Amino acid sequence: MDCWDFQCQGLVGECTKLWACILRVAWWTLRCDVELKIVKPVATFLDKTHQEGDAVLEQSGSTAPARRPATAAAAPAPSPSLSPRAIYQHVTASIESVMRGQSVAIRRLLAALASGGHVLLEDYPGTGKTTLAKALARSIDADFKRIQFTPDLLPSDILGVSVFNQRDQTFSFHEGPIFADILLADEINRASPRTQSALLEAMAECQVSMDGQRRPLGPLFFVVATQNPIEFRGTYPLPEAQMDRFAMQFDLGYIGPADEVAVLTAQNGGNPVDNLKSCATLEDILRLREGVQNVRVSEELKYYVVSLVTATRRAPGVQLGASPRASLALMKAAQALALFDGQDFVSPEHIHEVAAPVIAHRLVLEPQAKFSGLTTRHVMDDILKRVPVPV
Repeated sequence: MDCWDFQCQGLVGECTKLWACILRVAWWTLRCDVELKIVKPVATFLDKTHQEGDAVLEQSGSTAPARRPATAAAAPAPSPSLSPRAIYQHVTASIESVMRGQSVAIRRLLAALASGGHVLLEDYPGTGKTTLAKALARSIDADFKRIQFTPDLLPSDILGVSVFNQRDQTFSFHEGPIFADILLADEINRASPRTQSALLEAMAECQVSMDGQRRPLGPLFFVVATQNPIEFRGTYPLPEAQMDRFAMQFDLGYIGPADEVAVLTAQNGGNPVDNLKSCATLEDILRLREGVQNVRVSEELKYYVVSLVTATRRAPGVQLGASPRASLALMKAAQALALFDGQDFVSPEHIHEVAAPVIAHRLVLEPQAKFSGLTTRHVMDDILKRVPVPV
């Protein structure tokens, strides 16, 4: 057998492989075409049958049973019409059944929720920051999502991404976890500043701009972020613009021995957070926010709020004072506290109660003052003592 015969055999083998591939592609094409011709008419027939059946039942006076996915959970029964203060009391009791000895933190958290702000929880590991956020989410029948911030997290992991559909030759937007009613941003300072900035527009304007389109978020949209104050390796401090988006920043602190024993006892039967049931609906929380807006603030107290914020811009040792956004957040938080106390007007005590959690985290100290041991809380304590309270 000469060289020409070997070349012919090789050519025949390659042709055989090519022909086999062509047959395989033709078979899959024919199969898909047959499936489309069979499945689509069947689906159309079933849909038409359901419509005709519903029409017959309507003529006979009967109602058709609701068709719903087998995996869908039953919707909670609508709560009776409660007053805004009663809604606050129900949610507080639900959270306190899990978070022992944290009444002040729960009150501040709900004040931020009722006033339309966001919260930054900064405390040591294991103090219950994540548990507090999860307890709030389970107490409210709202969409809850959690993001664990890491150094490799991208903005698209939070906001969403557009995916190209080859069949329709179009892009379809897949929403990210930010499209939720309550968002837990766990360890937010572990993500890069680029990723942290993805929350700026959402927290300030309750919307997301993607691919040239404005995508509004839900009316409740509430962010609870956590960070660890003692770990600095692998973390990125939040910039001033991001800190200014949070209505409040506060810590939880360690609870007393009796409360800690109660926590141990509650853990015997499993995590009590898993057993929480929603005691308020989304409409209840929106009604709570409307009630906060109806609380009256006198002109004298408005000037007092502005005086406190203005004093931070002239305080010694302060490089950057609080912005007008702090004045607005302080007034709204005071309105929420007045509603919680059953009052239809704000008093100076309500302003004093939340002045430090609302303003302190927005201040930037001078390096010399920071090295000397001055803190933003010390600055706020001094301002509250110096600025006269309206009579």
